[in-house]
Amino acid sequence: MAEEVKLFRFWASPFSRRVEVALKLKGIPYEYIEEDLSNKSPLLLKYNPIYKKIPVLVHNGKPIAESLVILEYIDETWKGYPILPEDPHERAMARFWAKFLDEKCFPAVRKAVWAEEKERGKAMEEAWECLKALEGALTDKKFFGGETIGLVDIVGNYIAFWVRAYQEVVGIELLTVEKFPVLFKWSEEFVGCTIIKESLPPREKIMAFHKSRLERAK
Repeated sequence: MAEEVKLFRFWASPFSRRVEVALKLKGIPYEYIEEDLSNKSPLLLKYNPIYKKIPVLVHNGKPIAESLVILEYIDETWKGYPILPEDPHERAMARFWAKFLDEKCFPAVRKAVWAEEKERGKAMEEAWECLKALEGALTDKKFFGGETIGLVDIVGNYIAFWVRAYQEVVGIELLTVEKFPVLFKWSEEFVGCTIIKESLPPREKIMAFHKSRLERAK
């Protein structure tokens, strides 16, 4: 019997898009269910009653919530393309940087983007500190995973794609080739991969979405 794989997602969410990248790298067919975050479906609330958030992966009727947990589940369930490295230390370091991206970088970037003008300077400095750490972690590698896309690259999708859209909408310079040449080059390589392109929302659409959010926040 064919496996049933469903993804509850929101089109503009980098967390949802992470899961899509992983499924496509593994070559796993899936059905996606688009969620209205202002009116969440009963199924989403049933499958994720604790956090009530997307993404949720449902595999043969069994739900898995939280994008980092889902990514590891996908890697452990389906062989083929490895998302996490085999070496225990390298796996631990991949988890470390993935956690750093979610717990430190994402909040800092979000704060820098949406901060009021009087608070933006400090918020930008905090975001730059995070990007500087990522730049140091990349060193001379093509991707965080080495020569191929791995866990940290997938989790860092919002740095490579969303941040560059945000900064154009808001009129700030977070990630530039002058300030972070290594990280900027990585973002170009990452977004340029065919599977990544197929797993990202249209840039114009994401910019229009965030322009609308910015207008409503004024």
